[in-house]
Amino acid sequence: MANILVYALHYEGAINKNSLGAVSEGAKLAAQLGGEAHAILVGQGVPQDLAASLGAYGAKKVLVAEGPEGLAQPVVDAMGKAIADGGYKYAIFGGGLLGFEIGAGLAARLGAGVAMEVTAVRAEGGELIAERPILGDSAISEIKYRSEVGIVIGRLNAFDIAQNGSGEAAVEQLSFELSPHASQATMVTRGEQRGADVDIEGADILVAGGRGLGKAEGFELCEQLAGAFGGNAAVAATRAVVDAGWYPYAAQIGQTGKTVAPKLYLAAGISGAIQHKVGMQASENIVAINKDSNAPIFEFSDLGIVGDLNKILPKLTEAVKAKKAS
Repeated sequence: MANILVYALHYEGAINKNSLGAVSEGAKLAAQLGGEAHAILVGQGVPQDLAASLGAYGAKKVLVAEGPEGLAQPVVDAMGKAIADGGYKYAIFGGGLLGFEIGAGLAARLGAGVAMEVTAVRAEGGELIAERPILGDSAISEIKYRSEVGIVIGRLNAFDIAQNGSGEAAVEQLSFELSPHASQATMVTRGEQRGADVDIEGADILVAGGRGLGKAEGFELCEQLAGAFGGNAAVAATRAVVDAGWYPYAAQIGQTGKTVAPKLYLAAGISGAIQHKVGMQASENIVAINKDSNAPIFEFSDLGIVGDLNKILPKLTEAVKAKKAS
């Protein structure tokens, strides 16, 4: 039997969606191993009902540790204590920079094996095997753990959220001591990064712009189209344009940016380099607009439009508005 501990990031009274996916994944895998999935929340005055709500996603027990949330080292201290006391075989993190930092610190603390940017995990022969893309996502590497504890850090949006639990989880307080260096950093302010004031990782529709827009002002066309869709639509960008200062880094998609999986991904003036593809290839429907008929993005698009985006985007915006009004 192998129990799994899942880190659950929370902010302003809500659990991060990648953490919910990690809890769901942990519950599924723990059941296959004959064990249980437990979650851990670190924070000051964590609401009892927030912790217990993770039972709906499969957590059988939730550990609540009183300490500064949003900083990596205090969480490493708390999880290190939880794993030592509870004998967990695996620890799972959803995607995100904080998860990477905590997972790496916890691996160093425990001498544990760690796999990052994991896109799938399976149980086989009583142990977990993690899969992660390598060589620009052109191949998949399988990772087995030889250490006493194995750490899995998922890629953003890699784990599906599933409310397959039964009722509320049992909640227990975890006492732990902060290491001396854990108190060296303090949180001054905390905020969630948003792409164009919208969470691009959770958007159903993304209008993404690349160098084909020609200039920063070209993003106004993307914003107008996203605005026409309304609801949960947002604007995203490629690394080249955010490096050029055309759009905020928070909106960057790709290997060095964010990974998204919207229902509709509309790529305007994006060539489709492998570094960008790895961040959006999980989209349900991909529509590409590019004047170059040989652009790589057409190879993996569901619909390709060859033409001048400066003419096509305004017409699409008008068409969406007309459809909404009808």
